[in-house]
Amino acid sequence: MENQTVVNAKQPELQNSNMMNMVKFFVFSAIGIFVFFVPITLNGKSSIMLDHFVSAIQLAVPSVLPYYALLVILLGAVYPFYKKTWKKDTVTLIFSILKILGFVAGAMFVFNVGPKWFFSPDMAPFLYNKLVISVGLLVPIGSVFLALLVGYGLLEFIGIFMQPVMRPIWKTPGRSAIDAVASFVGSYSIGLLITNRVFKEGKYSIKEAAIIATGFSTVSATFMIVVAKTLNLMDMWNAYFWITLVVTFIVTAITVRIWPLSKMSDSYYQEMEGDQEVIIKKDRVKTAWKEAMITANDSPSFGKNIWENLKDGFVMTMGILPSIMSVGLLGLILAEFTPVFDWLGYIFYPFTALVQLPEPMLAAKASAVGIAEMFLPALLVTKAAVVTKFVIAVVSVSSIIFFSAVVPCILSTEIPLTVGKLVVIWFERVVLTILITAPLAYLLL
Repeated sequence: MENQTVVNAKQPELQNSNMMNMVKFFVFSAIGIFVFFVPITLNGKSSIMLDHFVSAIQLAVPSVLPYYALLVILLGAVYPFYKKTWKKDTVTLIFSILKILGFVAGAMFVFNVGPKWFFSPDMAPFLYNKLVISVGLLVPIGSVFLALLVGYGLLEFIGIFMQPVMRPIWKTPGRSAIDAVASFVGSYSIGLLITNRVFKEGKYSIKEAAIIATGFSTVSATFMIVVAKTLNLMDMWNAYFWITLVVTFIVTAITVRIWPLSKMSDSYYQEMEGDQEVIIKKDRVKTAWKEAMITANDSPSFGKNIWENLKDGFVMTMGILPSIMSVGLLGLILAEFTPVFDWLGYIFYPFTALVQLPEPMLAAKASAVGIAEMFLPALLVTKAAVVTKFVIAVVSVSSIIFFSAVVPCILSTEIPLTVGKLVVIWFERVVLTILITAPLAYLLL
């Protein structure tokens, strides 16, 4: 009788817990979806709420923002030396030096010191005002709402349903859907962090980890907003987002079947046996719901979740802003004053001409410059035809691999990918993206 009383006492508590998990799953996920994907018209401007938040801050305190961005760049330049990671390897050393140069360039701009060409509207002012400040606000603010989108079971729910398609299409386990979506709605660094951890646990083979790192670990929706704003594409944000998502995954489905990814090893980390995932063949909805509820139940408190994501977002911003100012400025200098990217552009010219993009040479040059920094292609086509802008906006995301951030992130993992293989994969992805996106852009626009 006493045991029955204990069970009866626990039942309301269990029901309350289940109800709370359901509320967290539906309410928080819905807020995240609303902020990132539902366009709202405010003051005559149609955009998603995240963009409205950032615009409101930019209008409220415009004089403070250059100094805020410079402080973030300074922190980012100092961080590798504070964490003593600057001499970990050659690539990290080079990027640590570039971050210092990024702070120097940022300080020169803010305090109005430097040569005349530096202050040309298409050089430092464009880079700092349009990209550095926007990213400096978007990533930390976006990370707060990403906590709601990815922290309460929505990713796990989607992952179970993606299981039947991941292996046949992308040759990766169903669980990799979480990595794929985490990158798009979170960041490549989050995606790569998940990938490396799961790879070291023996749940991905070397080939699977390489496919996920180079095929899914793209920049997040917050970065896509910056590209769309730079190219005045926010009025077609949802079309841009979903076409980019679909094209990125189609390109990945092709690259996994060609060299070098097709020839990567099927063995596991440090020759371990490997942990094959359990294939769900029945009760898929029930299993997906169960996984979502487990995640919602295990999620940290609301305040802790927001704080952790805000902190991660800010640290990520510290890493990105100095790289934008250094690698971005270097890329602009090379594009403006040297023929380097003109030469590289000839590699892509046959493809941009084949799909009949307006100004095919400009589009080819923009496609080439993306290897340095994913924002640079957008900077080169701000005055181009809308079809060209749309295609290049997709290319800058779908190409995935760029040296200012993703390459050092991949090289810092345990996944055995070389710089040479990464460059080949980048080339394949750019060509395929141009060929697939251009017809879609003509149909849409």
